[in-house]
Amino acid sequence: YGVDLVADARWFGKAETVRKGHAALIEAVPQAHVDFLRSLPFSVAFGDFFFCHAGIRPGVPLESQSPQDLIWIRDAFHDHPGLYPKVIVHGHTPVPEAEVMANRVNVDTLAWHSGTLSALVVDGAEKRILTVEGRPFQS
Repeated sequence: YGVDLVADARWFGKAETVRKGHAALIEAVPQAHVDFLRSLPFSVAFGDFFFCHAGIRPGVPLESQSPQDLIWIRDAFHDHPGLYPKVIVHGHTPVPEAEVMANRVNVDTLAWHSGTLSALVVDGAEKRILTVEGRPFQS
């Protein structure tokens, strides 16, 4: 959207910089785009897969997951050794290369920083990771 945000550790935690960046983004992003993003579901189930940002709370039915957990959960989800009702495809927790496990697939390879963008390809019963290398974001 043309908003120049400095992507380095110097601005993290600096309230005024965050406020200015937030205000600039609010000004730059068209309301139609905001409305579209707000209309999207927090998760999508497709076949044997459940897609969400961060993960799910073990023991809670998929249809009853809270938006808070779908966006923010980490430890309870990652540490769960058992299977889930579907394979959970998620990000939110960066890893050097995508992880494919029996109960979940993590595709967060920190693309903005690493330049590596990963995705899950599902072809029938076959799962594979597609990875493309690019340039990391530079401020």
